[in-house]
Amino acid sequence: MKIAIIGAGNLGSSIAKGLITTNAITSLHLTKRNLEEIQEFEGYKNVTLTSDNILAVQKSDILIFAIQPRHFETILKQIKPFLNENHVVISTITGYSISKIETVLGAHQFIIRAMPNTAIAVGKSMTCLCSNDKGIQRIKVAEAIFNRLGNSISIPETQMQAATVVCASGIAFWMRLIRATTQAAIQLGFDAKEAQELAMYTSEGAASLLITNGNHPEEEIDRVTTPKGCTIEGLNEMEHKGLSSSLIQGMVASFNKINNIKKNQI
Repeated sequence: MKIAIIGAGNLGSSIAKGLITTNAITSLHLTKRNLEEIQEFEGYKNVTLTSDNILAVQKSDILIFAIQPRHFETILKQIKPFLNENHVVISTITGYSISKIETVLGAHQFIIRAMPNTAIAVGKSMTCLCSNDKGIQRIKVAEAIFNRLGNSISIPETQMQAATVVCASGIAFWMRLIRATTQAAIQLGFDAKEAQELAMYTSEGAASLLITNGNHPEEEIDRVTTPKGCTIEGLNEMEHKGLSSSLIQGMVASFNKINNIKKNQI
């Protein structure tokens, strides 16, 4: 694949690292105004660093935009004359709708929105994808890219804000749960380093069980709980204190907030 990443900041660089380490590229063009900030990519085979967005577009088939929203429209107008019928435009820019991109580029272009999360830096992102009518023909291309950087799922654009809460904000929610588990482990006698290690790897193990076995969480809970045992005692106490309810309410509050932000922008 001949790929350009327009805006090799934190997210763009993370995507680039994943593509390079998984040998997903025929060529890769990385653009940034200050090339000194991406010198770590200098010397990689078939990787070109440039501050020329037009050159990157002309040399690539797949264009991944990872720039700040306020610059997006200007850059789209800049590169529009150099797009051809084969270019696939992938935007990772939160809140920037497909219709706004189509307003600049036209509905005839392959347009895809991708919403990865920060775990993309370690190849564990849950990335949500959606596209315009034309872009559906290239959604498998986007899936192939982001599956190399974790996992991906295609959803309607109307669900992208909810996906932002579940997957992007969700990283913070899970970090808070891991932190709470760490604090509990410290109270139970482990030092801070041990406590965090226990919390992290137990969390990873729980997720891996669901991914590998394909079970509902309650099935795995049943494997751990025994009648009158310590696990069910702890679970019931957490539920009495509102664990599930608090998490659900927090995610709904986050969703309401992102909806209000969008309304204010309109």
